[in-house]
Amino acid sequence: MDIIFINDLRVETVIGVNDWERKTRQTVSIDLELSCDCKKAAVSDAIKDTLNYKLVSKRVTAFVEESDFQLVETLAENIGRLLLDEFACEWLRVRVNKAGALRGARDVGVVIERGERR
Repeated sequence: MDIIFINDLRVETVIGVNDWERKTRQTVSIDLELSCDCKKAAVSDAIKDTLNYKLVSKRVTAFVEESDFQLVETLAENIGRLLLDEFACEWLRVRVNKAGALRGARDVGVVIERGERR
């Protein structure tokens, strides 16, 4: 299994349970790892033969900007479902980081893995 990754994709969204969080957009940082078979693309050198990370990034960004979840867990789960449904990957890891959410900690968030890793 090969992995295509995107690290520190920063997106502004409404996220949180507090009243002020429901009114103020915050930046979340998203790391993605998606399974992919890169052999065909390595031989052909053609973008059509691989998982296009630019399309993945644009789709996740649009989805997160429009979202309105309270929990980072819910956001991560929905990003994972979106990627499994719309892109040809069998396994993924999604990390959502909400920096500044916990006093004294640099960042806090959740990591989920979905699908079957081969």
